Amino acid sequence: MKKLLEGLEKFQSGYFHDHRELFEELAHGQKPRILFITCSDSRIDPNLITQAQIGELFVIRNAGNMIPPYGATNGGEGASIEYAVQALGIEQVIVCGHSHCGAMKGLLKLQALQEDMPLVYDWLKQGEATRRLIKDNYKDLEGEDLLEITVAENVLNQLDNLQTYPIIRSRLHQGKMALHGWIYRIESGAIVSYDPTLHDFVYPFSRISNVEPLHALHPSCHLPDVAPFKIAEEYIKQQPSAEPKKMKVSTAAKTVKTSNSNGAKTSNNPQLPGYGHLAPEQAQRIYRGSKI
Repeated sequence: MKKLLEGLEKFQSGYFHDHRELFEELAHGQKPRILFITCSDSRIDPNLITQAQIGELFVIRNAGNMIPPYGATNGGEGASIEYAVQALGIEQVIVCGHSHCGAMKGLLKLQALQEDMPLVYDWLKQGEATRRLIKDNYKDLEGEDLLEITVAENVLNQLDNLQTYPIIRSRLHQGKMALHGWIYRIESGAIVSYDPTLHDFVYPFSRISNVEPLHALHPSCHLPDVAPFKIAEEYIKQQPSAEPKKMKVSTAAKTVKTSNSNGAKTSNNPQLPGYGHLAPEQAQRIYRGSKI
């Protein structure tokens, strides 16, 4: 507690003093740009990892960064989502999982929690879709690989759940909302972002020519309303290429086929799955897109 009190004094005499005008402006109301949904884990600090200013992020935190489907509970998640979109006009939503997630470890061993942590057990039961998906589709994974794929699939399930909220669905239909799936890697400080074209998480700061899927997600249906993470190409050129951590490939995800215009089956482009019917150079141009 002494350290916290000293921190308060340092904040008031340091950061607050240097940013007094910002706080005076914030006293008249908030105008956050992004709804950031993440885990309660003490190792995650949304403002720190994004270097966002005070007032830029509207944050929802809970065990496992979970969003119950609309109407499933009367918890604060739904109310916070509705307020963020309707009252604050937020148009960008990020669901951010993280490596070494204790909630996902608990989800994989759910029954073991029932006696000692019944409230945690009841909460994590809302992740049953993730637990069952992992159980049925990633039987060949174990240990850290199993945990990491659980974190990834859980992020995608929460993005699905977000789309059950009327206010979210309506704004998506109008083209006024973008959803993003992130995973924060504690050990490296890196963020990987879900790419709906690759159907996998990739380093958004990697050079475009070196984009490589990291998780070998099961080839289930893509999320139609999840936005790809794009940044200015000038910024990309300034960044060192990230070394991706390769995971063990799930048997079910090793081969994905697509069809060309004549209906013939063709193998996907190894760098850009989903573009197998195009020449590599053309696929790169399409994936790279326009500058923002």
